[in-house]
Formats: sequence, C-alpha cells, structure tokens
Amino acid sequence: MSVMRIGHVALKVMDMAAAVKHYEKVVGMIKTMEDKHGNVYLKCWDEWDKYSVILQPSDQAGMDHVAYKVRQDADLDALQSKIQAYGIKTVMLAEGSLPSTGRMLQFHLPSGHEMRLYAMKEYVGTEVGTTNPDPWPDSIHGAGAHWLDHVLLMCELNPETGTNHVADNTKFMCEVLEFYLVEQVVVGPNGAIQAASWLTRTNTPHDIAFVGGPRAGFHHASFFLDSWHDVLKAADVMAKSKTKIDVAPTRHGITRGETIYFFDPSGNRNETFAGLGYLAQPDRPVTTWTEDKLWTGIFYHTGDAVPSFTEVYT
Repeated sequence: MSVMRIGHVALKVMDMAAAVKHYEKVVGMIKTMEDKHGNVYLKCWDEWDKYSVILQPSDQAGMDHVAYKVRQDADLDALQSKIQAYGIKTVMLAEGSLPSTGRMLQFHLPSGHEMRLYAMKEYVGTEVGTTNPDPWPDSIHGAGAHWLDHVLLMCELNPETGTNHVADNTKFMCEVLEFYLVEQVVVGPNGAIQAASWLTRTNTPHDIAFVGGPRAGFHHASFFLDSWHDVLKAADVMAKSKTKIDVAPTRHGITRGETIYFFDPSGNRNETFAGLGYLAQPDRPVTTWTEDKLWTGIFYHTGDAVPSFTEVYT
C-alpha cells in the first residue's frame, strides 16, 4: 500500500487556446485528447501515461486538484480507510470519472486543496519507446520538458490564530500517505513554526511542497529538464515567445535545483527544474533552513528577497 509518484495536475485556465499553445509551444508538451466538457489533456515526451496536465476552462486561474498514482487498485481501499480514520472525508470516484483513468480516491488536505489518488491510467508510451530508444525524440519542441516533476501549494499560516496548515499537511502526508520530509523552513522564536516543507515518495528532492501564506492557493507546477543548459534554453524559448518570466534562471539553495519561473497566459506559475540536487532517501537527515537564511534557500546566488514570489499566486 503506497503512493508511487505524482500523476497529474488539473489547472484552471481562462483562455483555452492560449493555454494549449503555451503548454505545447513553451513547455513542450503534447496534446493527447480533449473531452466533451472542453478539458484538454497533455503529456510530456518522456511520460508514458496518457496525460499529466489537465487544462480546465474557467473564469479564474488556479489548481482544481493534484493526483498521485498508487501501485495497485486495492491500495485505494486501504488508503481510504486510513485517510478516513485520520478524520478526513473521502469520496471514491468511479472509473471513467476522468477519461482513460480508473477509479480515484478524492479528498481534501487540511489546507483545503483537493487531492486524488488513482492506480490506473491508460498507457501510451514515451515518444522514444522502450526498445533501443534514442535519448530524445526528433519531435522535441519548446523547452522539451521531460515530465511533470512536482507542485508547490500555498497554505494558510497565521501564528496569531494558531493556524498552520503547512504543519498540518506535512503531518498528514507523512503519517497517512507515507511521504517523508526532505527539507523545511522554520521561523519564529526558537524556530518553532514550520513555515515550509518539501516532501517526497521517490528519490527526488520533492514530489510536493507546502509554503505558508495568508491564504491557501496554488504556487506552481514544475517540469523537469536535464541540465542547466536546458534551463537557459527554456529561458530563450520564453523570451522568443514573449512569455512572462517571473524569476530568471538561477539556483535554489533548497533542493539545489536549477530553475526558472514563468507564467501561463492565465497567470498560473510554472517552473522548469533541472538537476537531481541529491538522492533523497527515507533515512537522509532533514535539511532545515532558518528564518535569517530564508531567501538564500530560495534564491541561492543572491539571497535577495523577492516578495512577489511568495505573495503572488492563484
């Protein structure tokens, strides 16, 4: 009974044509289908399941839900019992609730974000196949993202009222879904307040992250690239396409990732993220960043505060 990895993120967009163009031409994804409700499904070239991003028509930007894949269908029943015993309500959505996808366990994190777990999604294969594959396909375009890497969710944090959904989410993810804490930011007297956390189920520095703010929301979806050179090329693609860049290429201290942040046409923040950073393991000591080094953790090269990075989100 275990979560394997991130499966997909569903994003709300206000201009579908512009959004599809962005995720195809800038991120480098491939459209795989469109359903009767006008939702568009896309995958990256190195992903084997049918989609990792769903674009949903809406009058506002933001995240509808994030989904993680479990090993087998029976795990959903066991996890449903475990989540409900923790005190969180669940709904088992029937197979086909999303196209090409098996049944899904739906629930909300303590922060209010919707999460789903599933075991089956239609296999379509990578763009290079599995027999004597080339290192990359001839059809690569845009930034050429390999796969959806992680999401970062903003969680309400108000020490005056005793509200800390970063800590609440982290506790739930570790105790119930068996993620493990890789890095954290602590603030306040004696570092008593967990203001951000990075957690994983794989060997990457994070499969999900939580950061405290005045309200819950969606900070970004991240797409994996091979190298620093690919991050710079992605910035070129964004400049050529007049894509709004939020943070130009730099390095995180937290996770050691090489990064660039940018926005889709609806204002949803994206990231291209390169470099393994380190091999995350359950017994790896947790890395802790203190309040006085917060911005060094976020932007290692300068350590300069960029308030909009934590204040602007959907």
